[in-house]
Amino acid sequence: MHPLQNDRFIRALLREPVDVTPVWMMRQAGRYLPEYLRVRKQAGSFMSLCTNPELACEVTMQPLERFPLDAAILFSDILTIPDAMGLGLYFETGEGPRFRKPVRTAADVKALAVPDPETELRYVMDAVRLIRRTLDNRLPLIGFSGSPWTLATYMVEGGSTKTFSRSKGMLYNEPQLLHRMLDTIADAVIAYLNAQIAAGAQTVMIFDTWGGVLTPQDYTDFSLQYMRKIVDGLTRESEGVKIPVILFTKGGCQWLEIMADTGADALGLDWSTDLAMARKRVGDRVALQGNLDPAVLYAAPEVIRDKVAAVLAAYGKGSGHVFNLGHGITPDVNPEHAGVLVDAVHELSAPYHT
Repeated sequence: MHPLQNDRFIRALLREPVDVTPVWMMRQAGRYLPEYLRVRKQAGSFMSLCTNPELACEVTMQPLERFPLDAAILFSDILTIPDAMGLGLYFETGEGPRFRKPVRTAADVKALAVPDPETELRYVMDAVRLIRRTLDNRLPLIGFSGSPWTLATYMVEGGSTKTFSRSKGMLYNEPQLLHRMLDTIADAVIAYLNAQIAAGAQTVMIFDTWGGVLTPQDYTDFSLQYMRKIVDGLTRESEGVKIPVILFTKGGCQWLEIMADTGADALGLDWSTDLAMARKRVGDRVALQGNLDPAVLYAAPEVIRDKVAAVLAAYGKGSGHVFNLGHGITPDVNPEHAGVLVDAVHELSAPYHT
């Protein structure tokens, strides 16, 4: 195992000393980059891009060629697992993801099986291996999955939703059926993330995009319980080094203490969370990742620098902070503004690490 040329992201997740605060951006490879749009057009469709390891590697690397980021994240989609379970993922223009065979009945749930990551999802593992080779130990590679609850919402609704009527309907009317489904999805996520780690991922992140729509009790029972199961089932060391795990529940700032209890190494925060308060609550137990409002990137460069400075000041001195947006970068952002953010984090954070 060759050491990483830049390991400050891993060190910060493990709350070890760093020279400056590391930074990466959710959706750093994506539609705001003209070079991404060119490859996406060449691929023909979003899923054709995701399922082609060479193209997935190319777009993963694009933001790293532009900006001095401290981590790469696998270019993929959270819905690869349900697609591999046979639900028939497709994308409607302007509508987002859809499933031809949503999960609605006990028979549908019973039919769900854990996909073999090296067969049905081999394209993801091949992409991880190719990205690791291409990175050549420059930077760490983040692998990821959606959380069981978040994946279940898409699987039950048959696509995106604003009301969660079918998924919450199942939660309240047939809770045991939903638990059975979530248990199968959690097993699939464990297998999927462990395969990514075996293929070379050096950190993994669980995106619980829709955990924040649940009541506190339902969050504990239907989301957090299954993320804890995943954390317990993950490979936590590979190639002789620790593999940090990041949990991110969007809208989940009220649950940081119980999220930290899962044994995860770090928690992602959205921009509705006070970072200083979050550090007081859990910062002695986990690292924190976040939490600039992505809309700040629409502002003038001097405003971006000021807002970056405010996030760094909120966390304060010492390691344990990974700078990120509070959610994904939006498609119509000027790429130069993303560059302003990255440079500002490195420049303005140095005094916090002396």
